[in-house]
Amino acid sequence: MAFINPRTKEIQAKIVYYGPGRGGKTTNLEWIYSHFRSRIQSDIVSLKTSGDRTIFFDFLPMEVGKIFGHKVRVQLYTVPGQIKYNATRKLVLRGADGIVFVADSMTAVRKKNLHSLKNLHENLKSYRRSIFKVPLVLQYNKVDLAEQGIPITPFEVMQKDLNTQLKVPAFKASALTGLNVTQTLKKITELTMLSIRKHLE
Repeated sequence: MAFINPRTKEIQAKIVYYGPGRGGKTTNLEWIYSHFRSRIQSDIVSLKTSGDRTIFFDFLPMEVGKIFGHKVRVQLYTVPGQIKYNATRKLVLRGADGIVFVADSMTAVRKKNLHSLKNLHENLKSYRRSIFKVPLVLQYNKVDLAEQGIPITPFEVMQKDLNTQLKVPAFKASALTGLNVTQTLKKITELTMLSIRKHLE
């Protein structure tokens, strides 16, 4: 849960970008980091593993205001997507106040999205948390690849695959071009802040 520092009047929240390997989690954060430098309070930290990595940095969210007189600071994290790094994924997920699930729109990796969402569900359960109760946004990334003739799973099919039960906000996106990257971030920040406010009340 969010860390509250009464001395500095600050609330520190944690938002985690989760999803299959090479789905665009890191690209999302790199785009945010390069376009919102004035709102970022730290250097980007990258923890590399072979062929995958975890990155994180501190971010001052936009248009959030204060919660009960406290300033809000958000830490944005990605998890490594590959199955062999599940222990690291689980560790990064611990204490998450909000989650962005970055699915890969390429038809060839459709099953990987389902496996990764199931893995998120299981890892949350290990912390006695429900995927249905945590602030969550789905992002269907790489839609720009359709312009290169690469088969893309339609939005409606992605919704049926991943969002039939969850019924959470979902965005078509391209982390490479920035399409809906900011909108995804704004929505998960909004849902996370509402959840923290509710918890504090």
